[in-house]
Parts: sequence; structure tokens; C-alpha cells
Amino acid sequence: MSFQTGLSGLNASSRSLDVIGNNIANANTTGMKSSRTEFGDLVASSLGAAGGSAGAGIGVAVAAIAQQFTQGNINTTGNSLDVAINGGGFFQLTQPDDSIAYTRDGSFKLDKDGYIITNTGANLMGYPTDTAGNTTSTKAEKLQLPTTAPIAGKQTTKITAEFNLDARAVEAASVTPPTPRGTYGTALPVYDSQGTPVPLNLYFSKAATTTTDNWDVYDVATGGTPLFQLQFDGNGKLVSPLTPPTLTIATPSPTTPSITATLDISKVSQGGSAFSVSNLTQDGYAPGELTGISIGETGVITTRYSNGQTQFKGQIALTDFRNVQGLQPLGNNAWASTYASGAAVEGKPGAGRFGGLRAGALEESNVDLTSELVNMMTAQRTYQANAQTIKTQDQIMSTLVNLR
Repeated sequence: MSFQTGLSGLNASSRSLDVIGNNIANANTTGMKSSRTEFGDLVASSLGAAGGSAGAGIGVAVAAIAQQFTQGNINTTGNSLDVAINGGGFFQLTQPDDSIAYTRDGSFKLDKDGYIITNTGANLMGYPTDTAGNTTSTKAEKLQLPTTAPIAGKQTTKITAEFNLDARAVEAASVTPPTPRGTYGTALPVYDSQGTPVPLNLYFSKAATTTTDNWDVYDVATGGTPLFQLQFDGNGKLVSPLTPPTLTIATPSPTTPSITATLDISKVSQGGSAFSVSNLTQDGYAPGELTGISIGETGVITTRYSNGQTQFKGQIALTDFRNVQGLQPLGNNAWASTYASGAAVEGKPGAGRFGGLRAGALEESNVDLTSELVNMMTAQRTYQANAQTIKTQDQIMSTLVNLR
């Protein structure tokens, strides 16, 4: 019996050394979770023994190899597509064979079609978003960025102007020579349907004063008719128009339709100070190439373009499990769900039990080299001790065989 007991100890110790060796080998593997060997004793009991009191130990067996899902250190890399999870959760992947896997390794890349992938070609899954960064679906899909072609230009539909007109100005036609129309003016580029910039000039000329202070608004420096008129009360508050006027701006190309945009002038004022423009914006833009990518703590992906625009292009999804110990290792830093782990629960980074994301960083292995080296020495001594029990039993058997 002692031979088998010692042999079971040798097998268990050898298995423990294998696990320790694997931990040490993966000390620098991104997202690696260490394992430990858990043992269970073997007991022999004879049939009919009351309460098993006649049982005797007959060795040891490896009961389980348990994964330790503790947080690893977060190492800053500076790569915009490197992402670390600070807290609970796993990245969800669709592998090349369309099976689902999960990982803590956030070292992602872009393929030729703009999909975010892992080093093994698995696709990162996430939620689609609108331009404001709000998710438009609760079903995760493969995340793709527009790297294959520039984003199209957008026609201007809204212009916002904030400025102050000088209340001390006199009616333009009441002085000799008349006040030049260009005295009070500003300009900005607007964009047609193809994203081509078109200059828009706005000139303000003090008109005849009755019960209100009136300013005519032109789009040319000389001649022409006013686009509309601004009217202010005695306190310098705009009283007309109260709804944004609509401007029609001609384009230089005869085949491109004119630009139609509203002009928000709700914050225009008249005061006793020099003419000044505090804000002049519009919502159109030219075509642009992708120049940069950033990922927020909540997983929202922001893309930057050469035309100065930023757009939201999805949100990384996280998953978690009721029993992470039940996950099945697949290799290449990935796990698969099993009956023991329970079904995957999807969520957004930073919500509930899901951790936040750290862009430009990776989670290091949680292997403690010092601890593993001590465990290795302990397992080695255990192996030697079990070998010694076999040696001792062999000496006893030899003594019995040689009795005369």
C-alpha cells in the first residue's frame, strides 16, 4: 500500500510543479491569471466498517486546478488601442470560427477593414452608438472604425452668432460720407453638400431709428438688399426677429445646390461698447481622414479626423460570470463559458460590478514570482519526501524477502 501512497504523492507533486512552472512561464503574459493546485486525500474504507472508522489514508489526488482571478497591475503603454480593465469583467470576442470567447488581454489592433481584433484575429465586441455617444442597441456586434475611406463632408444647416453692436453708432446714412458697411462686419466659412467651404460675410448697418434701434443685415459690402433687420429695445435687448432667420447661400459650382441654413441670433445684443464678436460657429465640415482614436473609461470610442471633427464609433462591451472559476481556458489568453461558469452577463464598463477601462494601458499577469519560487521549492521537497517513502518501503520489503 505504501508504494501506491508514495506514487500518488509523486504524481500530485509533479502536477503541482507543472502548474507552478506554467505560472512562472507566463509571468509576463498580458492578462494572465495564475493557477494553483488543490489536493484531496484518498481514504480506503472496508465494507461494513461503522462510520468509516476503519478507513486508512491511501494517498493524495489533485482535486482541482483553480484559477486566481485577482487584479493584475496596470502598466501604461501609450498605445491608444491598448485597454486594461480596472475591476471586474472580461472583453467579449468573436473568434475566427465564430465561437465566443472572453479575455482580459486588451492588446488590440486594427485589421485592413478597420475591425478591432486581437493578436489571434478574434473580433472585439461592443455596442453601436449615435453621434452623442449613446448606445443605439443592446446587442453587441463587431466593432469597426472607418479607416478605409475618409468621412464625407456635411452641409451647414445651422449657424450660431453671438456679438454686440455698438449702441453709440449713428444711422449710417445720416453722416457724410455715409458710414462704410464694412465698419461692422464678420465672416466665416460654411460648407455645401460636398463639404466644400463657401465664405459667408455678414455686414451690419445702422438703419433709421424710430421706436427701436434697427440694424440692417447684408451679405455684401456694397449694394444689395438687406437679408433681414435686427431690432433692439431701449435696454439693448433683441426684440425682432425672435425666431432664427433662414439664409440661402449660393455656391460657386452651378451643379451644387445652394446652402440653406438657419441663423441663431438669440444672444445678439446692443450695448455702449465697441462692436465685438464672441462666438461664430456652424455645424458643417469638409471631408476628413482618420487621424486618431481614443477610448474613454466607459468604453466609448472617439475618433478624430483631419477636418477637426470628432465622432463616437461604438462602446466596448464587458461580460461577467456568476462563477469565474468555471471558465474553461482556451489558450492565447482566452476563456470559454461552461455550464459551471453560468451564462455570460453583458454590461457597460463602469456600470454595476463591471470595472472601468484604462486606455493606453495593459493589465499585467497576476503571477507573484516570489511566491511561485517559494511554492516551487516546497513542491520539490514534497516530491523528494514522497520518493523517500517509496525508498523506505522498498527497504522494508527487501528485509522481509531476505528473512531466513
